[in-house]
Amino acid sequence: MLKYSLGIDISKKDFHACLSVINTCQEVNVKASRKFPNHTEGFRELCTWITKHRKESNIPLCITMEATGVYFEACALYLFKSGHKVSVVLPNKAKQYLKALGLKTKNDKIDASGLARMGAQQNLENWEPLDDFFYSLRALTRHHQSLQELKTNIKNQLHADMHSIYSSKAVIKQLKKLVATLDKQIEETAAAISKHISGNKEVAAKTDKIQQIKGIGIITIATVLAETNGFALFSSIPQLVSYAGYDVEENQSGSRKGKTRISKKGNSRIRRCLHLPAFNVVRYNMGDFRPFYERILSRHNQKMKAYVAVQKKLLVLIYTLWKKNEDFNPPAQTTEEEIFINEEMEPSFALARQSQINSPDERG
Repeated sequence: MLKYSLGIDISKKDFHACLSVINTCQEVNVKASRKFPNHTEGFRELCTWITKHRKESNIPLCITMEATGVYFEACALYLFKSGHKVSVVLPNKAKQYLKALGLKTKNDKIDASGLARMGAQQNLENWEPLDDFFYSLRALTRHHQSLQELKTNIKNQLHADMHSIYSSKAVIKQLKKLVATLDKQIEETAAAISKHISGNKEVAAKTDKIQQIKGIGIITIATVLAETNGFALFSSIPQLVSYAGYDVEENQSGSRKGKTRISKKGNSRIRRCLHLPAFNVVRYNMGDFRPFYERILSRHNQKMKAYVAVQKKLLVLIYTLWKKNEDFNPPAQTTEEEIFINEEMEPSFALARQSQINSPDERG
C-alpha cells in the first residue's frame, strides 16, 4: 500500500467522503464512503471515521476537496488544524478530471470517489488557511466590491426609468435614495479597510510604499493582499501569475495556430481590481508602463490586450515591492521580473512547467 486518499464532495448542508487506497501498482481501491453534516460535529465524526478505516496509521493520508464557494472552508480549516494535509482544487479542474475517467453518471458519492482517485494519483499542492488579518481584510474588500456592483445595477435601473416613456417619480425617488445609501456604505467600508490596514504596522508600511505608484489606490492594494494572503503562498512570479489567471494559453495544432489568450482560470477578483489601475498608470506615465503599453499595442494592435499586459505587469510590480519591502523606484524596475513579463502575450512553456497554486475562488 502506497497511501490513503480521501475525497470530499461538499455542499452547504452536508458532504460525501470517500476513502481509497493506492498500492505500489498504482491501483486505487475504495475502502469506505459516507455522508456527513457540514458543521463542526460532522467534522468530528469524519475524523473518527477516518481513524476507524485507516488501519495503517503510518501510511500517509491525502485529502482532496473541491472549492465549492465558501462552504468548503470550515471543513478544510478543521482538518488542517487536526494535522491533516488538505488539497483544494478548482471545480473546473475536478470536472475535467472526472470527465477524463469516462464517468457517465454524476452524483455526490461518485464525485467524492473521483476526488479521492485524483488525490491518490496526482501530487497536489497543500492548502493553507489565510492569516486572520487577511481573512478580515478579505471580508471587507469583497463587501466593498459587492456594494459597488449593486450600486452599478441600481444606477442602470435609475437611468432606464428616468428615460422611459412611462417613468414613475416615486420609483425614481426611491432609487436615488438607494444610490445615496450605497454611496455612504461604500465610503464607510473604504474607511474600515484603511483602518484595518493601518492597524498592522508592517502591512501599513509596505502598503504606503506601493501607493507611491500614482494611479493605484488603497482598495486595489487591499484586494490583492486579501486574495493572496499577503503573498504568503507564493514563492515565484509564475505561481502568482497563474493564480490570478494571467498565464497564457496557446491554441496550436500542426499547421493551425489559434489565438493566444490568458487563461482566466484563477482569481477573477484580482483581475477586476487591476482593471482601472492599468488605465491610470498608462495615463499618468508611471515608470515605463506607457512605453510598455505602446510596445504591446504596436505588436498586437488591440488596446485591451495591451492593457491586460499592463495589469499583469502591475501585479508583478506590487508583488516585487511587497516581497522586497522597497520604495517604488521606476529606473530600478528593469530586473529579472521585467524580463519575465516583457513577452506578455506570447506562449510561455516555462510557465506551464512551474508549480501552479489552485485558487479556491473561480466564481466570476
